Amino acid sequence: MLFGSRRSSRQAKSINRLVYAAWSKFLANGRSHWKRARRRITLVLEDKSLPLPIFLSREGGSEGRDGQGAAAMMVTSYPKALGVAAVAYVGVDYLREVAPELHKVLRPLLWGFFAVAAAVRAPYYEYWQREFRAVGLFLGSLVFMLCALCVEALAVQYVTTVLGLDWHWKTAPLPDSGQWLFLALNENIPAPIVAFLRAPVIGLHHFLMLFLLMAFSVLYGCVRAPGLGIGARYMFTMGVGRLIRVLTFVATILPSARPWCAHARFKTASYPHPWAQKYYIPYADNPEMTREVIKRDMAFASVSNYPAEYVPNWGKMQFFINILRPLNPTGTGQANENWFNTLKRAGGGCNDLVFSGHMFVAVLTAMAWTEAYPGWTSVFIWLLVAHSGQREIRERHHYSVDVVAGIYVGILLWRTTNWLWSNRDRSLDLRLKQLALVEGDIQKAAKEGDLEKIRSMLSKVDKAGLEEKVSDRALFIFGAAILLTTLGLGLLAFTWTADG
Repeated sequence: MLFGSRRSSRQAKSINRLVYAAWSKFLANGRSHWKRARRRITLVLEDKSLPLPIFLSREGGSEGRDGQGAAAMMVTSYPKALGVAAVAYVGVDYLREVAPELHKVLRPLLWGFFAVAAAVRAPYYEYWQREFRAVGLFLGSLVFMLCALCVEALAVQYVTTVLGLDWHWKTAPLPDSGQWLFLALNENIPAPIVAFLRAPVIGLHHFLMLFLLMAFSVLYGCVRAPGLGIGARYMFTMGVGRLIRVLTFVATILPSARPWCAHARFKTASYPHPWAQKYYIPYADNPEMTREVIKRDMAFASVSNYPAEYVPNWGKMQFFINILRPLNPTGTGQANENWFNTLKRAGGGCNDLVFSGHMFVAVLTAMAWTEAYPGWTSVFIWLLVAHSGQREIRERHHYSVDVVAGIYVGILLWRTTNWLWSNRDRSLDLRLKQLALVEGDIQKAAKEGDLEKIRSMLSKVDKAGLEEKVSDRALFIFGAAILLTTLGLGLLAFTWTADG
């Protein structure tokens, strides 16, 4: 019998029925059914013990054998440390507007404190094993995001240069109900509130830094490990969103809400590209010509006389010329530029780029906080997102539709990439799958009274969610490299995006 010879056959059969009924309910409905059944069974057994898998026992649960699960991760001596750090960072950085001299003193002190806190805690971090296994995914996501950003930079240059600088200056902005709403509110709400709404409380670099704070907080147990896992999810989602954004703003070129922007940021031809000369310009201002081109479904109008396009020799990158449209150095008095320098001169897009990249980054940060560190701090982050969004519209960096689209695209994309990192304990899922595979064999062994076979199968189930060990030396080198690299990347990202 399953529970030894000291029991009568009738008692043993009764216990076995309880055990396998509990297993069935557990597999179908979750752990709570098993706990109730276990309490009933232990009342029958003299020694109050069952041959349970460790992950189903009171000592195990979803925590696992080495404390790698949800309970172990979330038990921390600093449960509010991350929230306090976030508020301190935003508050200290806003001093640049109200007390610049104090800001110059406090900001390096705060940054230094964060760096020292991470370095001091790193040697005692218990989950370098998980970080080690997530490094491949992290690096792959990083490369993917960088490639997506390069594609986006090329696309931004194209939509700005293809119509020429004169088009940007002369084309009126689109009507925007959101802009009208904020202008009306300015006339009807108290001046201090308007001043707060206009204040540069939060920017793109702040949201990036807030995410880095959250990712590093795995060292103090505020967020589930691995930190590289949530970083990989963030960067992969960022890359996917950027590529989707490219498809939307390249498909239909919209005028900027700031007509002077292109002249201030870009050095390119003032006249349209030959593609626009043939397929757009002759039909843009004449409704009858538009009607006729729709009817014929063929470009028929003659092209006006424009200066010839400058075509430098860029070798294998020659195909970039139609996208980047470099200026003729003879007319500008500047040295001949290669494709990289031409692309690097662009300081961001000036067309209406659907959807807002700033809002997309802000929403990804808020979604990551909401999932990994729910509570009052997540509400605080979402309030910062709302403030940033209204400033994007108020200052006419984007139309209202770009901000709204950036919000729901960010939410939907983050929810679809939870396979990269999740706040759930996946080790329990692995064990449940293994238990489902051997359930029939366990029932057969119970009927035969083969206790050792049952224990062997349950031991295999218990090992399904455990991780292989890596040497301490390798983990030390890896941990030091990751800490220095991520701190360096974070500093570079902060510096490069500090101007918005």
